[in-house]
Amino acid sequence: MPPSAAKKATKASIGAPSIDRFDEIVDEYQRRLYGFALRMTGNREDAEEIVQDAFVRAYRALGKMSPQQRAELRLQPWLYTITLNVTRNRLRSKRPTNVALDALADPDALLRGAQKESPPQPEKIVEQNADMALVERALLQLPMHLRAAATLRFIEGRSHPEIAEILDQPIGTVKSHVHRAVRILRRILGPQIGKIVPQGGATVHALS
Repeated sequence: MPPSAAKKATKASIGAPSIDRFDEIVDEYQRRLYGFALRMTGNREDAEEIVQDAFVRAYRALGKMSPQQRAELRLQPWLYTITLNVTRNRLRSKRPTNVALDALADPDALLRGAQKESPPQPEKIVEQNADMALVERALLQLPMHLRAAATLRFIEGRSHPEIAEILDQPIGTVKSHVHRAVRILRRILGPQIGKIVPQGGATVHALS
């Protein structure tokens, strides 16, 4: 079965989200939400706790929704929004920590389900996991609002409309944040940017 068909079959089997089948939601989204939280925090323990907290909040919220609200719910962006809010709250209460490169770069979690408007696949941009880890480490130096937009765009492969929905921002604001993030990343990465984004090529790269 093609990946797209498998994904549709999974969504069909889950149907409208409910607490009765919440374990299916966890199975479907736990890994990708963990990858997002890891890239936002740079800490595996924090990422695990953030995802656990996010699922607890999602479970409680679903229990308070009417059947109509659950049927109209866009589950994936909703879960990402909850995870991002938990991440923000956690990072506000913590001091920045040094991040080891091997704590990042999870190739299995990169750019799942990229759509036509998404950036290119990472294997076309980065030759080694270490290169992607450098980008992810640089992302951690961005302000939270820029980090969220850039991570969703370049690592998660989300389209601008998807990011706007997750962040609850106008598309114009999202594009502005992504552009500002790129400018800062280029300064942070310095000579490394040549390995990740070759100069003079006609290809559209992720950090462009």
